[in-house]
Amino acid sequence: MSQLRGAAIFGQSGGPTSVINASASGVIQEALKQECITAVYGAAHGIKGVLDEMFYDMSKEDTYELDLLKTTPSSALGSVRYKLKNAEDDETDYKRLVEVFKKYDIRYFFYNGGNDSMDTCNKVSKYMQKVGYECRVMGVPKTIDNDLFGTDHCPGYASAAKYVATSTMEVYHDARVYDTGMITILEVMGRNAGWLTAATALAAYKGNGPDLIYLPELPFDMDKFLEDVQRIYKQNGKVIVAVSEGAKTADGKYIAELGADLGKDAFGHAQLGGTASVLANIVKQKTGAKVRGIEFSLLQRCAAHVGSLTDVNEAFWAGQMAVRYAVEGKTDYMVAFEREEGAEYKCKIKLLNLTDVANTEKKIPREWINAEGNGLTEDFIKYALPLIQGESKPELEDGLPRFARLKKVLATK
Repeated sequence: MSQLRGAAIFGQSGGPTSVINASASGVIQEALKQECITAVYGAAHGIKGVLDEMFYDMSKEDTYELDLLKTTPSSALGSVRYKLKNAEDDETDYKRLVEVFKKYDIRYFFYNGGNDSMDTCNKVSKYMQKVGYECRVMGVPKTIDNDLFGTDHCPGYASAAKYVATSTMEVYHDARVYDTGMITILEVMGRNAGWLTAATALAAYKGNGPDLIYLPELPFDMDKFLEDVQRIYKQNGKVIVAVSEGAKTADGKYIAELGADLGKDAFGHAQLGGTASVLANIVKQKTGAKVRGIEFSLLQRCAAHVGSLTDVNEAFWAGQMAVRYAVEGKTDYMVAFEREEGAEYKCKIKLLNLTDVANTEKKIPREWINAEGNGLTEDFIKYALPLIQGESKPELEDGLPRFARLKKVLATK
C-alpha cells in the first residue's frame, strides 16, 4: 500500500486508567516523527471533540510534558462515553466526521479505549471505507477490566491490579490489629469480568490476602456465601472477602440492586457500586460481628503512584506501534499483545481485526477459578504476577507528583 500523507488525530474514550496517557504519549510522539503525517491533533473528550471540531495541536506541546504523560493518570485530553448509532439507522454523526476529516485532511485516526471504544473505532473505519474516504484507523487498547477479546492483557489492567493487590495486603494488616473479631468485605471494579477482583489473589499468594474471592463469572449464591463467611469466622475470628461490583445472583440480579435501584450510563450499562455495603449489612445481621465494607472505587484506576513499569512501557509501546502499523498501510485493526512461551515473561505485538474485538468480552477461564467458586488457582497467579513487575514512579516536585501540564492549544483551520 502506498504511503498516505495527511494529518492524524488521537482520542481517548471510556473510563480512565493510570497508563492511558502513556499510550497517548506513544501515539503522539511517534506520529510527530513521521514525515507523512502533516499534523497531529488530540481530540478533546474523544469522538465528541472530533464531532464538535474541538481538538488540540499536539506539535505545540513540549517534549518534556509529553514524556511526563507516561506517569500522569487519567485521560489528559479528556474522555467521553458517547455511543455512535449504527450508520444504517442514522448517518448524522458519520457525515459530520467525514466533513471534519476532509477539512483538516485527517488521514489517520487513533482511538484509545475498551470494548465500547473499539466499537466506535470499528464503526468509523467501516463508514470511511463505505464512502471511499481513505483514512487509516487503529484501535489502541485500554481497560482496567482486562476484558478485551484476543489480547493476552490490556494496558491499564496491570497497574490497577498492582494497586488492588497492594491495598488488599495493607487492609489485611489493618484488619488484624485488634483482639476482637472482624469481617471485612472489599468491593473491586468489574461489571461482567472479574480480572481486577481476581488480583486480590496476588495478595493471598503473599499470605496477606482475602479468605474468599467472588467473581461475576459465576452466579453469586447468597446462602453459600454466608456459609463460607461464618465457617471461616468461627475458625479464625477474622475474615476478608473480595467481591466484584458486578456479582450477580443466578437469576441475573446484581447484589448491589438489593440495596438500591441502579442508574444507567450512556451505554446503557448499570452503574454499579454498593455491593460491599449491601453484603456487609447482610453479614452483620446474620453474624452479629463487626463488619466493614470497603469500596476501592476510583482509586483503582488512578493510582499511578503504584503503577506497574511493565504496564507503562507496554502502554507506550502499544501507542507507538499503532502509528507505525498505520503508516505502513494497516487499517481497521487494534494493537494487541501475545505472550510468548517460556519461563521468562515476553510479549509481542499482534493485530486484531476491529470487527472481532468490538463489544466482545473476555472473561476469566473457569479452570482458573477454584472448584468451590470462591478463590483463584495457581494458573491465575502465573498469568498475573509478571504483569505487575517493575516500579513506575512519577517525578516529584516539592514531595508531590509532577504530572504533565499540557498547553492544549486549539487547532484552527
